[in-house]
Amino acid sequence: MELEFLGTGSGQPSKFRNVASIALKLLDERNAVWLFDVGEATQHQILQTTIRPRKIEKIFISHLHGDHIFGLPGLLSSRSFQGADKSEPLTIYGPKGLKSFVQTALRVSDTHLSYPVHYVEIEVGTIFEDETFRVIAAPLKHRIEAWGFRVEEKPHPGELLIDKVKADQIPAGPVYGRLKAGETVTLDDGRVINGQDYLGPAQPGRVVTFILDTLPNDQAKILAQGADVLVHESTYGQSKEESKLARAHGHSTSRDAANLALDSHVGKLVLVHISARYIGPLLKKFISDVKHLFPNTYVARDFDVVDVPFKKEQHGTK
Repeated sequence: MELEFLGTGSGQPSKFRNVASIALKLLDERNAVWLFDVGEATQHQILQTTIRPRKIEKIFISHLHGDHIFGLPGLLSSRSFQGADKSEPLTIYGPKGLKSFVQTALRVSDTHLSYPVHYVEIEVGTIFEDETFRVIAAPLKHRIEAWGFRVEEKPHPGELLIDKVKADQIPAGPVYGRLKAGETVTLDDGRVINGQDYLGPAQPGRVVTFILDTLPNDQAKILAQGADVLVHESTYGQSKEESKLARAHGHSTSRDAANLALDSHVGKLVLVHISARYIGPLLKKFISDVKHLFPNTYVARDFDVVDVPFKKEQHGTK
């Protein structure tokens, strides 16, 4: 599981940062990619990565401001040109009005997609769940309707205890795979073996939380609780002037994000939606200030890849 940051800026593209889009790469887990927001030129950013648009299975839109959605019609069109067909549907989760925006853009431009698109209007609670993942949405506090997301991976079965298997003289072969699946098997010598007795403890799944444009609020804390990685907007730094700007425009400061990470006991904080003002010395101070509050903070740049490891592993950035 990896996060690849396609756009880490705010409001409008800048020389060093494109507008908002984040890819959650689940290639090992489900051979798919999920996108969170699709700002203008997201598909251009994707061209600089190994992401294949046909692998994009789901898109989650936090809110309808242009810097989070203007790249969506073009990406959908290009996915069609690249050969996506009826066997490769796409589901888009977003606020009320998103379906109208997309369908109007496609209709006016006479764009016809070669694959089905399913629209899910976000409501509070679980918006997606299957045997491997669950996604929970909660309302945030921005100038318009906005949503945060909590992606929960289901627990992984425990590892097969090979030493115990060998100690009980269970012969090697396909039976090992059945035991690892927790099945009860009958051996050639007549013994009935319960696979559950030969498995280690289940490995808890990973949790990634996305808190994009918002003022500080209680719902964000619920979504972030215990997350392995918290991706949080940080349009502004920590000075009094910057805090006033953040409150006036419905955004968060780096201090807000760090406090949420501390209060919610997250493993790693990754900051995005960074104002274009933060370059050079100002960016260095921005990073230094937030690390003083929450040391395991990373200020993402476009095309950075951040691993989401299991808890026993060390968090890292490529």
